[in-house]
Amino acid sequence: MAALPFGNLEAMKLLKWSVTQRSNSCHVKYLFTRKGSEEDKLGEANDTRVIANVEVKVSRNNSNCSNRAYSTQNYFREEVRKEPPWRVLFFGTDEFAVQSLRSLTASRHDCSDKIVESLEVVTLGKDLPVRRFANDNKLVVHDWPHVSPHGRFDVGVVVSFGCLLRESLIRQFPYGILNVHPSLLPRWRGPAPVFHTVLHGDTTTGVTIMQIRPKRFDVGPILNQEIYQVPEQSTADQLGANLSSMGARLLIDTLKNLPERIANGREQSKEGVTMAPKISTDMSWVVWEEQTCDHISCLFRAIGSRIPLRTFWMGDVIKLLDFVGKVNVSESEGNDAVPGSIRYQKESNTVLVRCKDGWVGFRALLLRKRLSAADFYNGYLHHYFVKSSTCSTSTAFSRANVPKLRTTPQDVPSPTKTN
Repeated sequence: MAALPFGNLEAMKLLKWSVTQRSNSCHVKYLFTRKGSEEDKLGEANDTRVIANVEVKVSRNNSNCSNRAYSTQNYFREEVRKEPPWRVLFFGTDEFAVQSLRSLTASRHDCSDKIVESLEVVTLGKDLPVRRFANDNKLVVHDWPHVSPHGRFDVGVVVSFGCLLRESLIRQFPYGILNVHPSLLPRWRGPAPVFHTVLHGDTTTGVTIMQIRPKRFDVGPILNQEIYQVPEQSTADQLGANLSSMGARLLIDTLKNLPERIANGREQSKEGVTMAPKISTDMSWVVWEEQTCDHISCLFRAIGSRIPLRTFWMGDVIKLLDFVGKVNVSESEGNDAVPGSIRYQKESNTVLVRCKDGWVGFRALLLRKRLSAADFYNGYLHHYFVKSSTCSTSTAFSRANVPKLRTTPQDVPSPTKTN
């Protein structure tokens, strides 16, 4: 292989990367400027390597030099493959990631359309779904962060991993590292996009396959993207399961034509960016005077399977279980009730609670132990209702000492239409 005409790299400055498709071996041109020199000098090297099936040129007039040909800045000594099957290193942890790993595993054995030649896994704890799946399928497993993939893999795949990958690691993959992200980026960047999709009542979401960049999450170019209509009353768990299947399918579709996908990748829009931080217990407090029936429904469907909704009652914390949604109460019974007021509906065995714009119901509560609505009424509420047909403010659910919610649906702009 001909020596590159760079000399001392410290004495050079590269000015621009641009990428064009090219077949066979790569003829690489390097345009560089020596510090202090008044003339640009062109050096050419006939190189027998194939660098991601592209011709790499360096020229002037671009400040975004790292965006389009990021993974080709390493000069790989081995020939880089131009087409499948690929050698893949997979990074993941949870059930959402397992679906993509399952599709990659199946692709190794598909003789008619083999996309993956070899597959190894990087994960975290000892009892995570990805580790269990990898062990069950006899895949090689590496413990994060002790990973040294140099020269052994063509591309990395990250799905629900949660750790920022260092730049030196990304550079070791000729095609970079792909991320399966369950939202229509740039909407819902961050670790909890599915939860925020449900929390904010989005009717449209999707899956994005992007190429990751160092130092920041979810900002790389989009290689593939597909829209998904959110089913009414879908929980975060249900939506996540549907998007995981879509993401696995979209990942395989991307890997089938990976060089072309990378060459045609598009940068994310700077408009419509929203963040999806991790869910926390602070989000589970219900503020009856501020939240509507729809807001409480979204909150329950977003986090209820992991963190029960909570409220205060006579100094104790009550967890609200088995949410039944909005409940119709006659105007004569409900007009004068203040937010947090409680009713018991015997025919449906439901505790009703007044919120900002109506009533919502729960069939079970947790107060030291799990109680049905009937148990809660008979054990705690009945003697109050014997004295009065309505529940006084002293016995209403309240927000005493409740921290302000991190996000509400009003805080985030509605999603824009995606072409």
